[in-house]
Amino acid sequence: MYGICGQRSDGKVLNCPNRTHSVKPDELLSSTIQSLCPTITDNVCCSADQFDTLRGQVQQAIPLLVGCPACLRNFLNLFCELSCSPNQSLFINVTSIKKVNGTLAVDAIDFFVTHYFGEQLFNSCKDVKFGSMNTRAMDFVGAGAHNYADWLAFLGRRANLDVPGSPYAITFRSNISDSTGMKPMNTTVYSCGDSSLGCSCGDCPSSAVCLDSSTPAQHAKQSCSINIGSLKIKCLDFSLAIVYLFLVSAFLLWGFVYRKKRAGPSRTKALLNVRDDNNHNSGDKKEAPSQISEEVPPVVKAHRPSVIQLYMSNFFRKYGSFVSKNPTLILCLSLVVPLLLCLGLIRFKVETRPEKLWVGPGSKAAKEKQYFDSHLAPFYRIEQLILAGISGSDAERPPNIITDKNLKLLFELQKKVDDLRANYSGSMVSLADICLKPLGKDCATQSVLQYFKMDPQNYDAYGGLDHVQYCFQHFSSAENCLSAFHAPLDPSTALGGFSGNNYSEASAFVITYPVNNQLDETSTEYRSAVAWEKAFIRLIQDELVPMVQSQNLSLSFSSESSIQEELKRESTADVITIIVSYLVMFAYISIMLGDRGHLSTFFVSSKLLLGLSGVVLVMLSVLGSVGFYSAIGIKSTLIIMEVIPFLVLAVGVDNMCILVHAVKRQPCELLLEERISNALVEVGPSITLASLSEVLAFAVGSFIPMPACRVFSMFAALAVLLDFFLQVTAFVSLIIFDFLRAEDDRVDCVPCIKLQSSKISDEGTVKEDPGLLARYMKEVHAPLLSLWGVKIIVIAVFVGFAFASIALCTRVQPGLEQKVVLPRNSYLQDYFDDLAKYLRVGPPLYFVVKDFNYSLEARNTNQICSISQCDSNSLLNEITKASLVPASSYIAKPAASWLDDFLIWLSPDAFSCCREFVNGSYCPPDDQPPCCQPNDGSCTLGIECKDCTTCFRYLDLHDGRPSTVQFREKLPWFLNALPSSNCAKGGKGAYTSSVDLSGYESGIIEASAFRTYHTPLNKQSDYVNSMKAARDFSSKMSDSLKMEIFPYAVFYIFFEQYLDIWRTALINISIGLGAVFVVCLVLTSSIWISAIILLVLAMIVIDMLGIMAVLDIQLNAISVVNLVMSIGIAVEFCVHITHAFLVSSGDRGTRTKLAVSTMGASVFSGITLTKLVGVVVLRFSKSEVFVVYYFQMYLALVLIGFLHGLVFLPVVLSICGPPSRSMPVDMRQHQQTTS
Repeated sequence: MYGICGQRSDGKVLNCPNRTHSVKPDELLSSTIQSLCPTITDNVCCSADQFDTLRGQVQQAIPLLVGCPACLRNFLNLFCELSCSPNQSLFINVTSIKKVNGTLAVDAIDFFVTHYFGEQLFNSCKDVKFGSMNTRAMDFVGAGAHNYADWLAFLGRRANLDVPGSPYAITFRSNISDSTGMKPMNTTVYSCGDSSLGCSCGDCPSSAVCLDSSTPAQHAKQSCSINIGSLKIKCLDFSLAIVYLFLVSAFLLWGFVYRKKRAGPSRTKALLNVRDDNNHNSGDKKEAPSQISEEVPPVVKAHRPSVIQLYMSNFFRKYGSFVSKNPTLILCLSLVVPLLLCLGLIRFKVETRPEKLWVGPGSKAAKEKQYFDSHLAPFYRIEQLILAGISGSDAERPPNIITDKNLKLLFELQKKVDDLRANYSGSMVSLADICLKPLGKDCATQSVLQYFKMDPQNYDAYGGLDHVQYCFQHFSSAENCLSAFHAPLDPSTALGGFSGNNYSEASAFVITYPVNNQLDETSTEYRSAVAWEKAFIRLIQDELVPMVQSQNLSLSFSSESSIQEELKRESTADVITIIVSYLVMFAYISIMLGDRGHLSTFFVSSKLLLGLSGVVLVMLSVLGSVGFYSAIGIKSTLIIMEVIPFLVLAVGVDNMCILVHAVKRQPCELLLEERISNALVEVGPSITLASLSEVLAFAVGSFIPMPACRVFSMFAALAVLLDFFLQVTAFVSLIIFDFLRAEDDRVDCVPCIKLQSSKISDEGTVKEDPGLLARYMKEVHAPLLSLWGVKIIVIAVFVGFAFASIALCTRVQPGLEQKVVLPRNSYLQDYFDDLAKYLRVGPPLYFVVKDFNYSLEARNTNQICSISQCDSNSLLNEITKASLVPASSYIAKPAASWLDDFLIWLSPDAFSCCREFVNGSYCPPDDQPPCCQPNDGSCTLGIECKDCTTCFRYLDLHDGRPSTVQFREKLPWFLNALPSSNCAKGGKGAYTSSVDLSGYESGIIEASAFRTYHTPLNKQSDYVNSMKAARDFSSKMSDSLKMEIFPYAVFYIFFEQYLDIWRTALINISIGLGAVFVVCLVLTSSIWISAIILLVLAMIVIDMLGIMAVLDIQLNAISVVNLVMSIGIAVEFCVHITHAFLVSSGDRGTRTKLAVSTMGASVFSGITLTKLVGVVVLRFSKSEVFVVYYFQMYLALVLIGFLHGLVFLPVVLSICGPPSRSMPVDMRQHQQTTS
């Protein structure tokens, strides 16, 4: 072939079928040819026009391949031999010709190449990256070919009109018949690992240099396990089982030896004949031996009470006397405090912004986000639709979404969205006003409709459904598959529910609208976007969903502001639940506080008004706490509004019941003043201990960095403290008023009415008989726990459950499902389900490099880039290696590198990219008219810019790298260069926000980002592990390259807490346990009893973790706060029993039975049942977060606390309880009569 003999209708020229000998070109043409084809040094078989055509055709591929010189050289050699080789006739056979304007022209040829050349050509190019699209260059120059035959077949396919490609058909063959006399082309071919034309490890991972370097390995988590037959047991579980068996065996052995040593011949008789005596005082010392059914000896000597114990007894006695004489004064003064605090409610605000709720101010991720947003650009806002088919059953695969009917429906939906207008401050806002426009013209909408340029009129013209299927395979190479914003659209971003690259099997369309984001939330742009998003959601709910449902499809959707708006809606969703809970609690407390009696005495013995007053005091404590923090500028949260009222109500009612029951237990012959004083002496210390423990436990939660949980802990601690204050002041005063009312025969709730019946006159002073529950505790529960066999079972079961919980707690996963924090009826519930079900691409991941020194001396350029001459262990090469093991790195693709593309754009090999006019100004590629010099009134409208030369010659660069001055001058050109067919490496759009140019003239780029993608993340553990993997990778690279590098993804700020949530949990639980221990030690002055309480509380927390594993409750800031709070709440189940045990006289067994008989009923009815009533109401909350993290966890806490407080603790006290703390004589006398 020699010369040009015509052209097609689209302008592509056709060669002449000419068998003439090769010709010797003139010196200028020869040097020009050798600049592109250095292997052709003598005669040529092409004219100057033919060579210009060749140069114009390959210039589109050069920018894609120039990063790997070996690949580019092999690729150019192929086409140089095809067009200009003097031996062309040996391996090219013209098989078809046609007439064009009366002249014969080539229509088809056979091109014979050796198998070796084709294989080496493909191998040298198959891994070359195209950075800006995070994909392989082969996707563009070879339609994603997987072998050399497919690639050559693609290159030789005759192109349709106006489509890039060959103007005539080229059939590449490797087999030649001997009779033809032809020989396959076998010119020099280079390996990508060739040292002279070396490619980077990112473009040539098979090179020897790259194979020698460490390749990331799959990090399979190695867990120790032991095989017992066919059973595989974890080492931890096996070890715990061994330790448990050892402890139980040791306990049984100790019990046997101890009982045998201590018990006399009457032991069996004593066990079968447990005394049931109402007189359990220390005066019956002679009868003590006959009452003992324990294996432990009686404690003869009692210790004097501590100074603090004496002080508290004296204080509560004097305080009780004072408040009895001045109830009105105490009531009025105590109410002043919460009422004044309530004034702060005028500044009450609710925080609903997710980043303000779940991200601490000192968060590393928050600082990195702020750095990224301020130096580069805030990540765009995401509005998304997922249109999917509806399957008949869960097991059935959803139907294929890619049908002609569904595509036309998608156009209708898109038109609705395009026509949407939102009113903001009198101006109408459309999607086109706020959307992301990379090249300044069209929205970067991610949708399969982009294959039709978002224009329904192109649907039939382009071929409809067949065109979509074609673009799935040629989205990066076919011109008519490019999007309206002139960029390839990866099908994986617009489709869902497919496997591998089988896009045709997709079961969902994923439509994403990127919208410009602003840091300033008061700006017009930001508020306009929010206004449009609200209108967008209304449009979907009112119009799009019905349209879709009529076609038997589903539509899930979300906007950037959806979560915040749904959280606002949730804040008022459970108002009825709160009201009902208070009514139920009011009814319960009224029944619990009232006296049992005849119907005729009901109106006097009722405690409705007292119960209502107690509930009002709880409300005041909650409002006072909220008012105080509102006054100092701390916003409330959804959790505070819905949970603290339940929590404080449950805690407050406990103490109210205990106080009233303590007063009612006092002898009837005492004056009311004495009964109040004795009751406060009896239960005041334990109430104080329990309340202070709760306050401290809540306060410990304020150390948790997550704002929502920290603020909740602060509000709860103050609310519980105010509630305690009101209980011992206002509520005691109200008890006095209520008892005075009853003694004066006045009707409850209407005290102005007085009844005249003489039977009621003593109602307030007559002591009622013990109830059924009290009799059960005294006659059944306490004696049962004193049996040796029961003790063995109790210890074995509770210790066994604790050990099982230790094994289970390792299965508790960190995280907080987004669905859980939203209302159950939120439209986002379906969206998050579909997101996990259909999405096949993960979130964008950016590796940010700080203070990049681009001077030649610093070598930072080669430490980062991944093209030829770059370090084998450079940042981008290591990212590429990490993408080869996505299961452990969570990196799906090589990174898009502005630096690689900039260096290629500068290269003289990419001669259509960096060009300048003679005056030194920027010259665009030829396919980007008009071509004008600055201040030049005339523009060249043709296809070629005249007087333009490449920016640099090879000699101008230093080993292919620009100098500091060259880098500084040309970087802005690159970032403003539009990508096009002639130069796909232009940086505008792809890298506009990847480089911070402020102050870059100094030689330092403060911030630059390299974008890749995480693998699809479907579970909370995926998000946590991906963040951990990215941080570990960045830390390793920072240490290796001596540069500061950090990863950034939009979800990191919400998941950072889970990286060390176990450490946070253990520290806060330890502090909480330590704080309660100190309080117990101070108030009881007994390290023995404090240690027992600490043991029981630790077991309760461990059991809670075990229950979390069983119920699949995740570990997060909410559950950590709950675990810390459980310490304080669990104290209530322990402290009253231990206090009664401590101040009673006798041996351990006697004191245990006395403590259970005295306080057991109050603990069960006043603490367990009241908490159950308060917790059960949470089951009906509309928000899953309250059902999971408050109903389930609090219910588990109440049940576990009850069992430990009334079963395990008494057994432990009877075995190893501390000595008695003797009471003063006058108090002992009162204790005798009380018991």
